[in-house]
Amino acid sequence: MGWSIAIGKAAVEALGNWFTYVNDNFEFILEAILAHARISLTVIAFATVFSVLLGVLIQQRPVARVLALTISGIMLTIPSLAMFALFIPIFGIGNRPAMVALFLYAILPILRNTVTGLDAVPPAVVESAKGMGMSSVQQLFRVKLPLAWPVIMTGIRISTLLVVSIAAIAVLVGGDGLGTYIQAGLTRLGLPNAANSVWVGVVFTVLLGLVLDVIFALIQRLTTPRGLKA
Repeated sequence: MGWSIAIGKAAVEALGNWFTYVNDNFEFILEAILAHARISLTVIAFATVFSVLLGVLIQQRPVARVLALTISGIMLTIPSLAMFALFIPIFGIGNRPAMVALFLYAILPILRNTVTGLDAVPPAVVESAKGMGMSSVQQLFRVKLPLAWPVIMTGIRISTLLVVSIAAIAVLVGGDGLGTYIQAGLTRLGLPNAANSVWVGVVFTVLLGLVLDVIFALIQRLTTPRGLKA
């Protein structure tokens, strides 16, 4: 009983110290959060445009489809730090090599869901659009992509969570973001506030991922055609 009380007091004290640390350093933490979000959202924006365009191009081309999905799948098997390091000779240290690596990681979920969403568009609907005199471009933007959009958005949300989490190690190649707090804490482990620094990086990375996922979920709901909403 005495041990449990002591552990509880220690946990409460540690939590209180953490909140004090966050309060004392919130201006710098907020700066790191914004940098992390900027990196992640920039990557997701480019990955979304690239993956959706590629998905449209390969959806009805079996060989290109298999090749693109296989290559983008292989990208996810490359260890993060190794992927980041590959681009240092080209882009130097900083955010650029990290963002290029994150872009490659973000492709597969969006690309796969774009192809899957377009596959799920009923052929009868496409034929009806043709019968109404719509061109191929009109069919794509007025019929196919709107019907595939909920599935595509799910891929974007998955990629966002993936990118936010992996972006935490961008600091190892000179990048910005919440990973700076994780690295600073680990390099000073055992010193005052080292653990608090690590937990700041971990907790706010998780919270940022959840906040962005909620935002994209709302966007998904607002932009999904009324007839497709659950």
